[in-house]
Amino acid sequence: MGVTMHGTKQQRRGNTRRRILDVALELFAEQGYEKTSLREIAEHLGVTKAALYYHFRTKEEILVSLFEGLTQPVEELIEWGRRQPHTLETKQEIVRRYDRALADAAPLFRFMQENQATVRELRIGGAFKDRMRGLKDIIIDPDASLADQVRCVSAIFTLHAGMFVMQDLGGDPEERREAVLEVAIDLVTQAHRGAHGS
Repeated sequence: MGVTMHGTKQQRRGNTRRRILDVALELFAEQGYEKTSLREIAEHLGVTKAALYYHFRTKEEILVSLFEGLTQPVEELIEWGRRQPHTLETKQEIVRRYDRALADAAPLFRFMQENQATVRELRIGGAFKDRMRGLKDIIIDPDASLADQVRCVSAIFTLHAGMFVMQDLGGDPEERREAVLEVAIDLVTQAHRGAHGS
């Protein structure tokens, strides 16, 4: 009995934390990070400011936690990629998984795009750049030519561009995402064949 009660308490705590992050991100995206107060976040959640403080002391803490939520799946992907053989299948799978991680984090990416000064100030961008380096290292062959290295980096940025720039292309968002993914996979495939002389 005690175990299940403890479990539900943990879950409730996790759920509240999750709800705070979701609502905060929504408000940050809508009205900007600077203009959003902790009080407002609490009001939107229908909780007291004290209840909010139990989880997060500052807005910065909320934002850092949001970023950890984004970087966690990317870190796991990099760890996974490091343990895999440097095959074409692995690289294609890395691109697919990264695409999924980006899709899940779309609201946060939009926030990053619109609040670049805040992102710079809180130095969250630095951690993100490190992840990008890690991702690059598992996609690029050690002996790849410069052009093939560029193809691999371009594959990653094609997925990023798909989040923002490609929205103007029209068409169905899902079809657009598939087209972006196809191009990213093509680039990695070409680079792999270049490096392996096939």
